[in-house]
Amino acid sequence: MARHVRLDAEATRAYAIVMQTGDSVVEELLAFARERQLRTTSFTAIGAFSRCTLAFYDLDTKEYLGIPVEEQAEVVSLVGDVVGTDVGDWQVHAHAVLGLWDGTAKAGHLRHAVVRPTLEVMLTESPRGMTRRFDPDSGLALLDLDAGEPVTDPDPLRHGLAPATGEH
Repeated sequence: MARHVRLDAEATRAYAIVMQTGDSVVEELLAFARERQLRTTSFTAIGAFSRCTLAFYDLDTKEYLGIPVEEQAEVVSLVGDVVGTDVGDWQVHAHAVLGLWDGTAKAGHLRHAVVRPTLEVMLTESPRGMTRRFDPDSGLALLDLDAGEPVTDPDPLRHGLAPATGEH
């Protein structure tokens, strides 16, 4: 059965973030969260990338397979969250669907992306902070809705969270 946590709409804060050519999406989102000491956030975005690295999770091997996109691509959809870690930092977890010049699409976990010419991000902060806990059965870091100390896998790339360094 699905579980849920009520997020009080009266206490949420919303932001519009407009990124420009050359901005690193993950680095900009992390800097924004650090600067404002945000709690858990969710975001959507549209725009375009000059290049990026996506990934697909192989459940059998519990590893992510890289999907490099080394061409201009429209961001048809970018959705994700920025969640706190047990060491007082944040991690970005996002999925992207990209449209290519020929009408085909590529999709997956966002590892790294460079904006060109713009990315329009609508970010909403929840009044409640959440963390991710590493689940050894799936090999993924999953949102933990229970109160308690956060536990984060030391290798964020293993479970699809974008690296804090912004490297691909």
